[in-house]
Amino acid sequence: MLTEQNIWQLAERYADGTLPQQELDALEQKKASDSAFATEFNECLNIIHSMNDAGKQARFRNTLKDIQAANTATAKPLRTIPLHQHYWRTAAVAAGIALLTSLSTLWVTQHNNNKMASQYSLLKRDLETYKRSQSRLINNIQQQQQNTPAAEVRYTGTGFALTNDGYLVTNYHVTEGADSVYIQSRNGSYHKAYTVGYDQKADIAILKIEDKDFRFGKGELPYSFAPNKRKLGTKVYSLGFPQDEIVYNEGYISSKNGFDGDSSQYRLQMPAYPGQSGAPIIDPNGNVVAMITGKDASSEGTTYAVSSKALMTLVQSLPKSNNIKLSKSNKLNNLTLEQQIEKLEYYTCSIKVYKK
Repeated sequence: MLTEQNIWQLAERYADGTLPQQELDALEQKKASDSAFATEFNECLNIIHSMNDAGKQARFRNTLKDIQAANTATAKPLRTIPLHQHYWRTAAVAAGIALLTSLSTLWVTQHNNNKMASQYSLLKRDLETYKRSQSRLINNIQQQQQNTPAAEVRYTGTGFALTNDGYLVTNYHVTEGADSVYIQSRNGSYHKAYTVGYDQKADIAILKIEDKDFRFGKGELPYSFAPNKRKLGTKVYSLGFPQDEIVYNEGYISSKNGFDGDSSQYRLQMPAYPGQSGAPIIDPNGNVVAMITGKDASSEGTTYAVSSKALMTLVQSLPKSNNIKLSKSNKLNNLTLEQQIEKLEYYTCSIKVYKK
């Protein structure tokens, strides 16, 4: 029986490529037959990769310091290669981004929702994981943004517009138990939102911006919502916020049913990362077909998305006083992919969740 120490040793040998082929074959068979072992092994492996990435960044910073020291020591001015403050600042930002990426990867492998099986990983981004190392940066950003709440962000996710006058949708697990929720629009401004309805089982939450004069863009939504499921193999793409800036990913529908055969979901072959919970899934004609909700932690690139049909069912169940009228016209159909993305950016936002 493999102990925790043996699994760590096995993961270390796997990471540095010293496992012989016979042991590699045995390992793959073990992972395929024992899901609990596969999950624990993958967690160990990701932690090792994260530690290696952090070590690379440390060596990179040490190399820069050595270069600066060598330049300072040289006696010939013409041979000096100064590293200006701008370059040092750029290097520091790059190192910080790499560290955040490593920690986000670590979070994905460690976080499991107690209502789902261990291989299902939710994709809200937990900023508490690296709050200490980034608290000064967060405080600086908050001071620069006049409308930013005074408290620190606890989780982040992605949302997108249902109507241009402030109704939007994200995952229920992103906003669950929140003290307050804000969105950050394309121009960087913050707007407080509240929940008007949700479906916990389908993992959908519908929000409304408090500001009655708020508008996502200059006109009505350029996209429509697919009333029925798309076919197997349909190419799709997403826009979301695993970082502070919007990120594009593409893939295809690999199964018409989602996690554990859930008919309200799709299974996608598409990368997804913490912070992309609630990201829209768009087909080539500019129709919203689904919304990202989670991923398979034991399979790279397997993402689950709740269908637009389930979203429309929730909208129709809300009181008529909300007056949510989903767009039926599509202005993206004849545009290039780049033009579609440019328009969609106005209607896709970062969700900021504040929780004690």
